[in-house]
Amino acid sequence: MDIAEKKISESDYVGAKKFVNKAQNLYPNLDGLKQVSVMITGGREADCYRVLGVDPLADDETLKKQYSKLALLVHPDRNKYKGAEGAFNLVLEARRLLSDKG
Repeated sequence: MDIAEKKISESDYVGAKKFVNKAQNLYPNLDGLKQVSVMITGGREADCYRVLGVDPLADDETLKKQYSKLALLVHPDRNKYKGAEGAFNLVLEARRLLSDKG
């Protein structure tokens, strides 16, 4: 996890994902694993569903619930990991883009 956090601080998200995957395989219940995993998820518009972790056919209520869950999980005031603010902004942007009916 330390190496993954270092990779995130260097903006090496591919490298970070590699170490998060290793950590997940070795220690699936490791504290903070989910938070760091959310932080390294891409934020392009096409990936908004992936950022929120929902199916592209999900209804508005599902999107809203998942957004709330993730926003609490990665909120910088509640998450001590480096990159929490960036992850929070990704989740916020994904919700904004997916809730825009235009």
